[in-house]
Amino acid sequence: MTTRPNGCFSHVTIGSNDLKRSTDFFDAVLSPLGLTLLFPYEGEAYGYGRKGIDTQGAPVWVLKPFDGRAAVPGNGVHVAFIAPNRHAVDLFYANALKHGGKDEGKPGLRPNYHAHYYAAYVRDPDGNKLQAVCHDPE
Repeated sequence: MTTRPNGCFSHVTIGSNDLKRSTDFFDAVLSPLGLTLLFPYEGEAYGYGRKGIDTQGAPVWVLKPFDGRAAVPGNGVHVAFIAPNRHAVDLFYANALKHGGKDEGKPGLRPNYHAHYYAAYVRDPDGNKLQAVCHDPE
């Protein structure tokens, strides 16, 4: 039986209406988090993960919806990516804004979650809400 390191999820799928725009965006925002494009199915789907770790498939997929309808963000839904440090959260946020993302919460501590919860929130060019978070004290 194959499991993911977090033991809970197989993968996350993020809908896109413009895969070229989305891959430019996700290449930039996921790289500070240690995620790279592992499975490029040109014009169909793009799978991101950690080289040498995600050998059974990518934990993050960006693709057009299978039903052929427009990709739309869900209200109350967001994907939170673990960042290796606070600097990576800052880079995630800065890269998102440089590549067509929108601010949904600047990088900073969120002590209402816990004392070391450092996060940033953005919307990708399709309106999907994304977060990078570091739980470490520094």
